[in-house]
Order: sequence, then C-alpha cells, then structure tokens
Amino acid sequence: MPFQLHFGESDLLRCRFAVSPLWETQEAVRTLKRRERHGYHPAWLRGVREARAGLDLEAVWLLMPPRGHSPDFLGPPPLGPAATFDEEIAAVRAADPEAARDDMAKALAETPGAAESATGRRLLAEPARAVAELADAMEAAWHALVEPYWPRLRALLEADVTYHSRRLAEVGLGALLPELDRRLAWDAGTLTAQWRGRHVRHLDGRGLVLMPSVFSWPDVISGYDPPWQPTLVYPARGLAGLWSAPADRAPDALARLLGRNRAAVLAALAEPATTSALAERLALAPSSVSAHLSALRAAGLLGSRRYGHQVLYERTPLGTALATGD
Repeated sequence: MPFQLHFGESDLLRCRFAVSPLWETQEAVRTLKRRERHGYHPAWLRGVREARAGLDLEAVWLLMPPRGHSPDFLGPPPLGPAATFDEEIAAVRAADPEAARDDMAKALAETPGAAESATGRRLLAEPARAVAELADAMEAAWHALVEPYWPRLRALLEADVTYHSRRLAEVGLGALLPELDRRLAWDAGTLTAQWRGRHVRHLDGRGLVLMPSVFSWPDVISGYDPPWQPTLVYPARGLAGLWSAPADRAPDALARLLGRNRAAVLAALAEPATTSALAERLALAPSSVSAHLSALRAAGLLGSRRYGHQVLYERTPLGTALATGD
C-alpha cells in the first residue's frame, strides 16, 4: 500500500537538503540490531566490535520497533543543512518531558509487551529522567560508533547532496524525487512511496527535508509529526565503496606532472569533498591537503563552495580532464 505526501504550492518552496550526524547515530544503533543491514557495513561492524561492548543501548533499542513509530524527539530533523552533533543532541536534551512521554508511549505500543517491561515502565514513569538517559546513550553511541568514521561518512553524504542539488536545478523537484529511490513516484503534486502500510499526509506549507543516509540503507523512511518539519530519508549514493575503497591512486603520468600527493588529491575529488575528509581518506595531514587544494585551485583545476560550516572542493572540467586523461 502506498505512502503519500501531498504538496501545496508553498511546500514546493520549502524543500531543502540536510545532513544529520544524530540521525546517522540513531540508525547506526538500529543497524546493530537489524541483521538484514549487516551485509552493507561489514568493515564498520568489525571496527566497532570492541567499542559497542561498552555501550548500554537497552532503552534505546526498546524504542526502535522493526516497523512503525520511533520517537521523533530522539532524532529530529536538523535545523540547518549541516548541523553538528553537539547542536542536535542539545535539542534532544531540551525536549519537553511530557511530549517525549507521549512519543515514547507511541513507540512502545508498536512492540507487544514493551510498555509493560521494567525498562518501558521506568521510561514512562519518569520522562524527564528518560530524556536525559536516552540523550546520554545517544551521545555515547556517537563517540563510539560514528564519530571516528564521520569525516568519511560526511564526505559521502555531502557529495550526495551536491549531486542531487545539481539535478534539482537541471530537472526540477518533480523529476528529482523519483531519482532518489525507485520506490518513489511523483504525479500532480503528490509523492507516492511504495512500502508497507498506508498513510496520507498533507504538508500544509511546512515543506519537506530531503536527507540522504548511510546507515538507513537501503530503506526509505518518512515521518515526523508537528512541530517537526516532515522529512524524507533516502539511501545515499556511493555506499558500495564507502568502507572498502582504498586511498585513491593517481595515474603515474599525473603524479610525475603534479607530484604524488597533489595528484592523489586531484584524483580523490571524483565527488566533492572537504579538506578533513580528503585528509582522512588519503592519510595525509590536513595542513598538507589544504596546501595542495590551494595550489590546484589557483591553477584552475578545482572550485570550491561553502556548505553550512564546511567548504566543499570539486574538480573543474579542466581538472576532470587532467585527472581522467579524457
């Protein structure tokens, strides 16, 4: 049965892209429990094996049913295009306890017996304490599971946003939305998603946040009741090479022309990336990468643009021709 989102004229003007480290943390926690997702992240699962052993995620997992509602206050849509984890977790800690209790009760009702369990009763009986406990658990999960990999994850997510922003400019929103995932279809102002359950929602001028995700892969997720802005989470492009891609090797001829490291920086920019993401990917010092980027940009091989707090670098047509030998 379809899930439908109905757009009014004002909604078309309030659609935006966003990247959320808190959402990725929430979905990383969920992925630990969902074996059907494990095949997409084997290297990450091996890397966090010891760190996850020190986490207490029982209460968070109880609020994550396989299907149905999860608490919106635990992972609200980011306020801006590139909100930091600290900004997002502060919003979680500031959640209204009574509203959070209703949110938790709705999630617990999705799993038979969850509300009657000792943990479920404790969460509902002391919602203010529960909000603090859950925020602490999410912050610990961020530091253990996601933060060490965030430069790599952020680079992929920001590259997805850059790509789809270009497509939005080229083809418009109605044509873009079905490109985000094959389960999405657009017709006369209505976005239809084919998945289990039926739900019809009118955006009523609130617009829609479009958010790529690594750990939600391959699911398409839509949700958020007022006061949060409706959000559509879709699978990010490029997951296949995320965990296994080696440092980029520049062609020998290019390395002889530019120098090995500078050529590697140019070769690594098949998708836009930040200085820190390139440094992590190539195992180079950020100061060294920054110097190479400045030289390549001065030579007309790169361009740059600001995205939130970050600066994304991308190859110009000349840079692409040089890097690929085209």
